[in-house]
Amino acid sequence: MDLQRHIGRELSGLKSALERPLGSLTQEEIAWRPAYGCNSIGLILFHMARTEDSIIQSSVKGAPLIWESEKWYAKLNLPVEEEGAHYTIEQVSAFKVPPCKDLMAYYDAVRAKTKECLRGLRPEELDRNISLGNFGELQVATIFSFIVTHASQHIGEISYLRGLQRGLDK
Repeated sequence: MDLQRHIGRELSGLKSALERPLGSLTQEEIAWRPAYGCNSIGLILFHMARTEDSIIQSSVKGAPLIWESEKWYAKLNLPVEEEGAHYTIEQVSAFKVPPCKDLMAYYDAVRAKTKECLRGLRPEELDRNISLGNFGELQVATIFSFIVTHASQHIGEISYLRGLQRGLDK
């Protein structure tokens, strides 16, 4: 199996892994925070999609973010400046969680563009170095690996928050 197919399968697997903990959660559960300054499931999900959009569209493709080009900020009723990262405690606490179905629609749109980007790369482009801000120079393959790892870690957080609210497998 080639590397691109492997990464593509990992990206697809993340969607299945995310659907399990989100399952039948209510909007109240999606927006719930265990304490002041803690992230909600909705904010984590938003962060995952917004980060992937930024890294793949801007850094790897050199394209406009779908956040802006497809006006997801309007669809989610959030300010266009909403970055989804580097929040203060006050910003975390003030974040208005959009409906989960809308967050998932944005996540799915971002993931579709990520997979489209991956499929469009020539194998040798996976070795290309890109400057990724504070992370420095990274190969494109490493960036895709980061996307998978980043999402996996946050899916674990989402599962934990669901467990705090409902208990194991409820």
